[in-house]
Amino acid sequence: MRGAAPLHFMIELRGITQTYQGSQGPVEALKGIDLTIQPGEVFGIIGKSGAGKSSLVRVINLLNRPTTGQVIVGGQDLTQLNDAQLREARREIGMVFQHFNLLSSRTVFDNAALPLELAGMDKAAIRERVNPLLELVGLSALADRYPAQISGGQKQRVGIARALASRPKVLLSDEATSALDPETTRSILDLLRQVNRELGLTVVLITHQMQVIKQVADRVAVIEAGRIVEQGRVLDVFTRPQQAITKSLIDEILPQELPASVLDHVRKLAGQLAVTAPGHTGQLLRLSYAGDSAYQPILSQLIRQFGVDMSILHGQVDEIQDETFGSLAVYASGEAESVRGAVAHLRAGGVEVEEVAVAG
Repeated sequence: MRGAAPLHFMIELRGITQTYQGSQGPVEALKGIDLTIQPGEVFGIIGKSGAGKSSLVRVINLLNRPTTGQVIVGGQDLTQLNDAQLREARREIGMVFQHFNLLSSRTVFDNAALPLELAGMDKAAIRERVNPLLELVGLSALADRYPAQISGGQKQRVGIARALASRPKVLLSDEATSALDPETTRSILDLLRQVNRELGLTVVLITHQMQVIKQVADRVAVIEAGRIVEQGRVLDVFTRPQQAITKSLIDEILPQELPASVLDHVRKLAGQLAVTAPGHTGQLLRLSYAGDSAYQPILSQLIRQFGVDMSILHGQVDEIQDETFGSLAVYASGEAESVRGAVAHLRAGGVEVEEVAVAG
């Protein structure tokens, strides 16, 4: 097994555009993509159907040749290579597909060995290369089975072993788990993370599911209508999404809209406040937090320091690769200056605070 990825093996996309001829005329699939993927990281690219994410991942190994721009992988601009040089460069880039693309007439072993056979490697060397890969992906006992005799998850493991056979430095995964059930998806993502750590591969994940990004990615880029609209550490993007599309994608894991029952309760609290404490103000706050701030007694500190009342209305806590993040909806009430001070204190402590307006 290989160690960490070479530090020079960075992926850089510079000014990438992709235009193709559609039935109604030219279609711009990619519009000025600039992206840098660091050696040895798991990088996620997420977007909804038609956003351009599959077009983008296929640019990295030039299965799609960009209309304009540079694709620099391991220090080489792939767009400047001739056919023979490009074939050589592609050996450094493995790819895992959504629909497995296995040959039904070949066994698990022979499917994994196919790239090596095509490269002219002798049988003894192929066995020496493929057997450890089948052990890595958990298929040693199924080496003689045919695709029709194994499950979808096992087929994808064969696809991963095949992609690793040429000892690439980059592994591209194009919706590799979207045809699998949730439990199998988790196991395949765990395998991709294991491959990343043990072999030092850079892994680029294309997906439309934030759950996939949450489980294994280090950083993520959000693509919409052919443009990268947001990118950063996964934890930062989850807790501080800037774009509407990002919030929509995160919603499947951490709902961005508060339930109607919470908003109804806030209206009742506001009505009671107007009667029982005239002159006081109330504010619905949505708090997003991560890391150390998740473990601090934030609300009790605010109550003591600012004399505000805090009603917890809704909340969720989760983890991204051992880092805690969450969201909390609270109703803060008290003197207007005290409520403002409490909000400022939260923000100063690294908590993202959204002041939610509630229509009467």
